Amino acid sequence: MSDTSAVVTTGMEAAFSKKELDERILRARSALNDRGIDIMLVTGPENIYYLTGQQTPGYYTYQALLLPVDFEPVFIVRQLEFNNLVANSYLEKIHPYMDNADPVQVTVDLIRELGWQNHKIAIDERGWFFPIAIYKALVSELGDLGNAAGVIEGLRAIKSASELEKLRISASYVDEGMKAGLAAVAIGASENDIVSEMMGKAIKAGSEYVGMEPLMASGPRCGIPHGTWRRRVIQDNDPVFLEMAASHDRYHASLMRSSWIGQPTDTAHRMMDCILEGLQASLDTLKPGKTCAEVHDACQAIIDRYGYTENFKKRTGYSVGISFAPDWGEGNVLSLFTGIDRVVEPGMAFHIPPALRIYGEFTVGVSETAIVTESGCETLSNIPRDLTIVK
Repeated sequence: MSDTSAVVTTGMEAAFSKKELDERILRARSALNDRGIDIMLVTGPENIYYLTGQQTPGYYTYQALLLPVDFEPVFIVRQLEFNNLVANSYLEKIHPYMDNADPVQVTVDLIRELGWQNHKIAIDERGWFFPIAIYKALVSELGDLGNAAGVIEGLRAIKSASELEKLRISASYVDEGMKAGLAAVAIGASENDIVSEMMGKAIKAGSEYVGMEPLMASGPRCGIPHGTWRRRVIQDNDPVFLEMAASHDRYHASLMRSSWIGQPTDTAHRMMDCILEGLQASLDTLKPGKTCAEVHDACQAIIDRYGYTENFKKRTGYSVGISFAPDWGEGNVLSLFTGIDRVVEPGMAFHIPPALRIYGEFTVGVSETAIVTESGCETLSNIPRDLTIVK
């Protein structure tokens, strides 16, 4: 006979207190009201997690939080995820649907049942997990939908004390993984050997699944951006590039380091000196009152002075915090780049990963995850930034 005594209780696996999640809902409602929006249909897993605590790798199926300004929120979720939602959140109004149901029709019917169809309903038009077909189907039933892009992201930019603590814990996992990866760099080791150490040690330290795989490549392969491991065996005089993230309660910290077998070229040494100086310039500028553009420009000025402008055509950094695949960052929340005049505030957190490369030859890079404090910033890694030379 099966044991039916065990039950899933509300919030039993919640990463945050009900008080903190309730406060987030209140701030979101205020932001929606300021935009003239009555109800937001929240579908992005990061925003859903921020507001409710719900986390699942099953976000590939339709899930939506109906967040009204004046009423209690309602969560539409696949039946299989119902108990997951109960365990991770404190929501009271949950509307599950079966696998043979049309979730769009379920959403429309529920909105009409609640009498909300004549209210101003908005979605995040930039959301990754809101297919065009679903958008068209909702518009055909409900009429034009407003745009709530940036409403929740604006709240996520500044982390609470509990969020920042999760980032610090995540960074400790990253350090364990990166130390193991650097220690595994040796002639005869494969790229898979190195990544296995990186991921294995981070997971053993406490990391959950991450939003994006490690970036690791060796030899000429590492001269191509966003290279991942492909079984290549490390050889003498190889450059080796490593970048990874770890996750604690979905909060991601990231780290980039570089290694070299034997004697690096003079160009590699000079590029490494450049990005070390550029990273430090950004960190020195990352303080309240500065803009995101100024933090980027501080690094860019160093790059330009060294003469590597053509080797560095990207943002200097991006916000980090809540992430689900396909990314470990919060680039849709904030980026450190030219023209972004958002003022830096305490509680923001960024990954700053300057890197220089000669395409098809090598990359050298170094990074820090940093939290903005009242007077500057706090870097979260304890691993030396210098190019690790393996003799």
